[in-house]
Amino acid sequence: MKKEDLVYFNLILFHAVLGFLVYVFPFVSKLYGYAIFVVGFFYVLKKQNKNNEALIFAAYIVGSEVFLRMTGGNPLYEISKYGVMFFVFMGMYFSGFSKSATPYWIFLLLLVPSIVITTFVLNFGTNIKNAIAFNISGPVCLGVASIYTYRRKIPLEQMNSILLSLGLPIVTCMVYLTFYTPNIRDVITSTQSNFETSGGFGPNQVATILGLGMFIFFSRMILESRTKFMLGLNLLIAINMSYRGIVTFSRGGMITGFLMILLLVLFLYFKSNYTGRVKLNYIIVFIAVAMVATWVYTSSQTGGLIDKRYANKDAAGREKESKFTGREDVAKGEINAFLNNPIFGVGVGKGVEVRLAETGDGTLSHDEITRMLAEHGSLGIVGLLILFFTPLFLYVENKFNMFLLCFVAFWFFTINHAAMRTAAPAFVYSLSLLNVYFQENSRVVEGR
Repeated sequence: MKKEDLVYFNLILFHAVLGFLVYVFPFVSKLYGYAIFVVGFFYVLKKQNKNNEALIFAAYIVGSEVFLRMTGGNPLYEISKYGVMFFVFMGMYFSGFSKSATPYWIFLLLLVPSIVITTFVLNFGTNIKNAIAFNISGPVCLGVASIYTYRRKIPLEQMNSILLSLGLPIVTCMVYLTFYTPNIRDVITSTQSNFETSGGFGPNQVATILGLGMFIFFSRMILESRTKFMLGLNLLIAINMSYRGIVTFSRGGMITGFLMILLLVLFLYFKSNYTGRVKLNYIIVFIAVAMVATWVYTSSQTGGLIDKRYANKDAAGREKESKFTGREDVAKGEINAFLNNPIFGVGVGKGVEVRLAETGDGTLSHDEITRMLAEHGSLGIVGLLILFFTPLFLYVENKFNMFLLCFVAFWFFTINHAAMRTAAPAFVYSLSLLNVYFQENSRVVEGR
């Protein structure tokens, strides 16, 4: 085994063993959660962010967030978003930030009016600080991270290192889920999202991070598998993440991960020369066979219920009335709140109180777009337009960033079904703003 293969294997093995240790000794999760911040702080301090170590540790925090929430290892529930901002600020201290990141300064300023309104309109018994922090920490994390990454030059190899750092804790989560629910057939009884296969945690968040992990390791299979050993290892991890994500019965995260893979493959196909396209043809067939085999196996393990889930049917095979498990009613309510308060919105965190008063339903929003409309009004629309179009303008300038469209797609589709409950959509979005360049010693599918 080559030295490079051995180092990579040891990294994967360490995180796999960690997942097992947390399952056997739950207190290890606390140690792991604190260690990430302590080790990250001193490492970035020592290296002074010369090779974007701040982004590498921010990525690691994002990848570990759902696992640590699931196992009670996070010091604070929302600490991952603050952790990302902390390491980004460290990166700014050592490496500065783009002076041309005006769109994201504007985005952050657009959030302020609704925050001010919130202090006057929330119900008397509501904890104002918690209400604001819960709803605004995601957008603020996105804005801060984007100011740092905006047009920052980074070689492709470092981008792959950041993605690996993001993916390694997801390996830990995958292994933990394997031990938590070893026999899928024993717990699958309906086509609803399943907490038993999600480590007892929210299936939506678990499927989102597993879908992202699936994309990361499929991308490594294409771009970073320089030996057959690495190819096989990355494929094995990607398939296992696909399987564990599918059996959560939460669809959004897995569909998003699949679309990211599709966008990456299409980008590489159209950018590659003839030799690269021939290689990609084999890889595409290989991935397609692996995915079909994973689906067939999952279908057999769930007694065909997964097929009904994705066909929007119940266990008896009847078509469900709602394709979005009732979330469309929440979205409609938020649109109505926007129409009634079109300028500044109802205020951050006020949307759920308005909905509870009008319908008796206090369900939290799963759609960041309609939440921004309801709680930030027209300023929210302007903010969303900035977020959507800015990376697309950058793509016109630098069409080499093969991940840009994938990252924007992840952000957009994730905030439509999981809002910004986790740091993942905010941080992954910020990565789309990096100016990725090619180094001659890098190896990609074009065979250079």
